[in-house]
Amino acid sequence: MTNAKRFYIAGKWQTPDSGAEIEVDNPADESVLTTIAAASAQDVDRAVAAAKAAFGEFSQTTFEQRERWLVKLLDAYNRRYADMARAISQEMGAPIDFASAAQARTGQGHLEAGIKALREFSFEHDVAGGSVVREPIGVCALITPWNWPINQIACKVVPALATGCTMVLKPSEIAPLSALLWAELIDEIDLPPGVFNMITGDGATAGAALVRHPDIDMISFTGSTRAGTAIGAVGAQMVKRVTLELGGKSPNIILPGADLRRAVASGVRHCMANSGQSCNAPTRMLVPESDYAEAIDIARQAASDIRVGLPEQRGAHIGPVSSRVQFEKVRALIQAGIDEGATLVAGGLELPPGLERGYYVKPTVFANVDNNMRIAREEIFGPVLSMIPYRNLDDAISIANDTPYGLAAYVQGDPELARSVAGELRVGMVSLNGADQSFEAPFGGYKQSGNGREWGAYGFEDFLETKVINAG
Repeated sequence: MTNAKRFYIAGKWQTPDSGAEIEVDNPADESVLTTIAAASAQDVDRAVAAAKAAFGEFSQTTFEQRERWLVKLLDAYNRRYADMARAISQEMGAPIDFASAAQARTGQGHLEAGIKALREFSFEHDVAGGSVVREPIGVCALITPWNWPINQIACKVVPALATGCTMVLKPSEIAPLSALLWAELIDEIDLPPGVFNMITGDGATAGAALVRHPDIDMISFTGSTRAGTAIGAVGAQMVKRVTLELGGKSPNIILPGADLRRAVASGVRHCMANSGQSCNAPTRMLVPESDYAEAIDIARQAASDIRVGLPEQRGAHIGPVSSRVQFEKVRALIQAGIDEGATLVAGGLELPPGLERGYYVKPTVFANVDNNMRIAREEIFGPVLSMIPYRNLDDAISIANDTPYGLAAYVQGDPELARSVAGELRVGMVSLNGADQSFEAPFGGYKQSGNGREWGAYGFEDFLETKVINAG
């Protein structure tokens, strides 16, 4: 990529102060995909200074002006949609058809939902004796992950722009290509210089400098719970607003009387999608004891039907996990499942045939899992499913809620009963019988899955301050 070794600051591509660089691996074959610049604290200072300088004027723009910029950005995104899908496929190994239909679609979807929300959003309303005004919070640090790269970029940048904030984006150094392309799109729409700035680099240097910068008013972070708690601690010390979208260990409760074959097979496929690298993946399948043996057989067949292949291959299959670090973590947790006595039903440590180079993991299913095992409690972030039997609905709900996380849950079976069970689950999102989530619905979780909500109008809230003006 032309701009891989430059940052986008103050409306221009700029050469870094630091000469440090980071090699980006190709997860498909372990070669070097590209080399990016690694921001220093001085580079962060320049980006934040540009955002701070732009905030005064941009914060006073009208929602009609900001809507026009978002519409232009959507038009630019649509023109380069295929380029975005290709970038995502290369940087994180997503199969090209999945990258196009699912991954790249999220950027488009968040732009569409954000434009709609902005047209309908009320930034001022009357109260007794005066009015309440919603104003942009200021300069925002946006730190995004590698697993759904453009999804997290768009669902942070769009509400920041819509509400009148300025920002510095630091994408994951593991998957930076989509972010570089996004910055190119921003450069096309004549946004005032300094409103959007982007640096690349690692979390320890660039991320830490950004989080601790005194001129950052708000931090929006998506990533691991470990990193999120550290960022939250800094935010508390400096009294910054911090929103966190963190990990998950989502239960998939199959109710008594559900269509077992459909429910189990769809649950396996959903868990394995994106090579299991989704924070809201249904990684714990809870099945009635009376159906458990049959469910195991169905899951074994469903996992064996999932192909593992190269990112450039067409058709439905899964690709590699994103990096060597992730590959080794997934394999270590598979070994932990074996060591703790779970039954390996499908997959395991053996590499997929013909894919000895690259970070490929077979679709793996464990049965006879106890909810206290590591594979049931830790976020694996790979194509690994744990199947857990339950005695009755109270037992299922107890197991589902027995986790430090609370991002998502899935319930399959009788619609009325499923809706009742959903009300007892301590999570931010519940999907009943395979229902998809709209880009206009709030995304986020309870407990150690984070705080705040993203997507649509719900994503605006954390970028706004509330002011009351009392009229005498």
